[in-house]
Amino acid sequence: PLAPAVKNFTLNFTITNLQFTADLQKPSSRRFKSTEKVMYHYVSLANNALLGHSSLSISHLLPSPGHFAYFHNRDDTGVDAMCSCRDEPSGPKFNRTTIYHELSKMTNGITKLGHYSLNSQSLYVNG
Repeated sequence: PLAPAVKNFTLNFTITNLQFTADLQKPSSRRFKSTEKVMYHYVSLANNALLGHSSLSISHLLPSPGHFAYFHNRDDTGVDAMCSCRDEPSGPKFNRTTIYHELSKMTNGITKLGHYSLNSQSLYVNG
């Protein structure tokens, strides 16, 4: 049997209660590393929920450490999380609309990711 195909995509969203500072653009900075660790944790929790409670059949939906980018978005912090998923041969294939709706449900209408508040108009799945 063929190995499942890997699909790369980006999740974009804006955190409204994390003020952007220049050190969020420096991967070697303490703040970048701390924020990345927390973001990875929350995205991992979302991944686990997505796999357990959705119609998707993918083996993972995770950014690798080092695959977060932060940018200034007015007074807020924009996040780009570079992710990949692996379509399982027997299940539905990657569908960005389905992933968007599942993530929307898991973030309370795109408003909360753990202790972070999200701009409800900011979630975008590019892939």
